[in-house]
Amino acid sequence: MTQTRTTRLERGRSALGPALELVHTGQAPTRAVLTAELGVTRATAGAVAAELESLGLITVDAHPTAPVGTQGRPSHRLAVNPEGPVVLAAQVHSDGYRAALVGLGGHIVATAPGCGAIDADPAQVLGEVVTTGAELLRTAGRRCVGAGLAVPSAVAEPEGTALNPLHLAWEAGAPVRDIFRACLADAGIPGPSGAPPVTGFAGNDLNVAALAEHRHGAGRGARHLLVVGTGHHGVGGALVLDGRLHTGSSGLALEVGHLTVDPGGRPCHCGSRGCLDAETDPAALFDAAGRSAGPENSPLHQASAMVREEYDTDPAVRRAAGTLIDRLGLGLAGLVNILNPDRIVLAGLHRALVEADGDRLRGVVADRSLWGRSGGVPVIPSSLDHSSLVGAAELAWQPVLDDPLGALGG
Repeated sequence: MTQTRTTRLERGRSALGPALELVHTGQAPTRAVLTAELGVTRATAGAVAAELESLGLITVDAHPTAPVGTQGRPSHRLAVNPEGPVVLAAQVHSDGYRAALVGLGGHIVATAPGCGAIDADPAQVLGEVVTTGAELLRTAGRRCVGAGLAVPSAVAEPEGTALNPLHLAWEAGAPVRDIFRACLADAGIPGPSGAPPVTGFAGNDLNVAALAEHRHGAGRGARHLLVVGTGHHGVGGALVLDGRLHTGSSGLALEVGHLTVDPGGRPCHCGSRGCLDAETDPAALFDAAGRSAGPENSPLHQASAMVREEYDTDPAVRRAAGTLIDRLGLGLAGLVNILNPDRIVLAGLHRALVEADGDRLRGVVADRSLWGRSGGVPVIPSSLDHSSLVGAAELAWQPVLDDPLGALGG
């Protein structure tokens, strides 16, 4: 590295993390955009980009092809390195788990499902998850810089305990983050410096899904993003404020599943009745349609497929979906009145509902909320198929985004 470049990099070293995040989230496709976003000189932006490239995190195309009809020399193009390091991401739900390798940019490199009943011992389940992930890493031959886990429970911070794994047989308060880290250590998965163990992180599945949608999906560009969706069972919510996931004082914010939307409605596992959790999840849809979920796939996948494939042709499905849409709209209207988000993204079964009849859903929200009547709250479907996996990966990527040199041993 020349003395000039060294001097420029020292000036811009604090910009390495912000620069990487801009490329990671697709906001800086060229060096010119990176220069403007960081507010630095072109030379400093060039040194920062070159350092990120030397770390194997991004690629820099110094000779891009200019679009036909344009004049002048096109700016260097920046992109995440498709052959760069990855993180191990995993999601556990009531019907099984899935492990994946995820690169920068939210790109899933490899994935492997593990289906069947989830053991009552979280150590047994997470051990299987990590074993599956370790095999993916061995097959891919990629450098692993972290590991993230998404679970269907509020995860208390800073303890890393699953406080309410209501749809799993796990004991409330299970130390899932510590168990996950112990499993990673037992598997001997090396960290960024080459020495095991890699560091593991854990979070609520919908919280991390919101983070993924904000950085890589339908929530990109929103300042205050509300995400509501169904898991394989139940309903959750999450809020991203000014680009950061809002988890409250101890990780328990936005437990929206227990908003009451029908006081005389279905019993909820929390002990109340008519909660959003009980009125708008896959089980509620099957019940309203007079159907039962089959054994061949998860209830979430079956319910979503039923709406997408039969909403226009089966009156019973259309009525059932309409009932859920109306209940969901009431819940969203209450959240809009309290939180005043600038965008709402719906995931899981709720994604299928808004795709089937978004006008009806948006109409309920507008009629029942002060801010909704202004017409300024878009309600749209999520755009990521594995948002919780990508979000779990974001937990693991965050230390690298915060300090690339420090996290990677530079």
